[in-house]
Amino acid sequence: MRRAATILVKALRGASVFSFLATVGWSQQPSITWLGVPSGVNDSQAYGVSADGSVVVGSSWNNGNSLALRWTQATGWQDLGMPEGFIRAEAFAVSGDGSIVVGYIGDGAARWNGFRWTQATGMQDLGAGEAYGISADGSVIVGEQGRWTQATGWQAIGGSAYAATPDGSVIVGRGYDSNTEGMRAFRWTQATELQFLGTLSGTSESVAHAVSADGSVVVGVAVDDSGQFRAFRWTESGGMEALCGSEDDNCEVYGVSADGTIVVGSFNGSAFRWTQATGMQDLNEVYASLLNGGFLGEARAITPDGRYIVGVGYYQGRRQGFLLDTGTTRRDGDVNGDGCVDDSDLLQVLFAFGNTGANLPEDLNGDSTVDDADLLEVLFNFGSGC
Repeated sequence: MRRAATILVKALRGASVFSFLATVGWSQQPSITWLGVPSGVNDSQAYGVSADGSVVVGSSWNNGNSLALRWTQATGWQDLGMPEGFIRAEAFAVSGDGSIVVGYIGDGAARWNGFRWTQATGMQDLGAGEAYGISADGSVIVGEQGRWTQATGWQAIGGSAYAATPDGSVIVGRGYDSNTEGMRAFRWTQATELQFLGTLSGTSESVAHAVSADGSVVVGVAVDDSGQFRAFRWTESGGMEALCGSEDDNCEVYGVSADGTIVVGSFNGSAFRWTQATGMQDLNEVYASLLNGGFLGEARAITPDGRYIVGVGYYQGRRQGFLLDTGTTRRDGDVNGDGCVDDSDLLQVLFAFGNTGANLPEDLNGDSTVDDADLLEVLFNFGSGC
């Protein structure tokens, strides 16, 4: 079996596979794509990204009003429009496959509603309360009013929700903790309901912005009385850990990888990436050779595998969104974590091919499906580390 797997690798790693890899952008060299500014507006921001990095969502502002945007390499920024009577919109999150976008729409009378957009239906008004996050398959939307599904509409969960796990079973956000009489980050499940996570020493409030695929790692910010932000990473065993080195630092965190080991955000005005091994890294320093005069100000989201990061920066004198391809995924094809990408990794993906669900070890890109993309990740890295 192992010999057969090796022969299969040799066959598939031919010109056709590498041609496909080039087509979908699976290079191993880091790169930055500045996403540009749509015609007639002042800027662009990137807030969310699909699991494979091919779709980015965000907004642009002009004269006090905003547009909700969706970007692909083929189309550039696409204005998602808005229902009649509304004058501003922003897109905050996108489903794993990039087909469903959520955000908010607003009118001149301070009415703020959530929206759900697809290519087929256009923008669907979800009613009062902004939508901030979405499950990987798009079935669960979270926002100011709690949790939304097509069957139930909005359901209150005790606070404002900002993100959900790929299957929508764990939701994080901010709510009022009557025990402390303060606004606190929370973690919610159907079984446990609200679990308040506390706050950091010297701060008075906290809010959770993102959660790992299995719901065990939560990231967000704590806020002191002067309005200073301090990023945190929370686990059940370790509680809330500060990611900033000093209380004088101002750092916000917005995204986390599927396995909870990579955190991204903004640190004293510069985009950062954090891991346990490296600590806080300024992305402007790590990828200085790619910037070409640009500057990365905020890292707003990261793909489940940790490869792609999107956010807001400055390039050619304008504020605009960016898509950073770090060139590597978190696992780089090593499914079983033994440090060697070999027959066993390939066979594990092949035997699991077509399986769906959250936190599958064979789901290397974290889109909740074991498919061609995961197989290609193994093939491209076959033999590395051995």
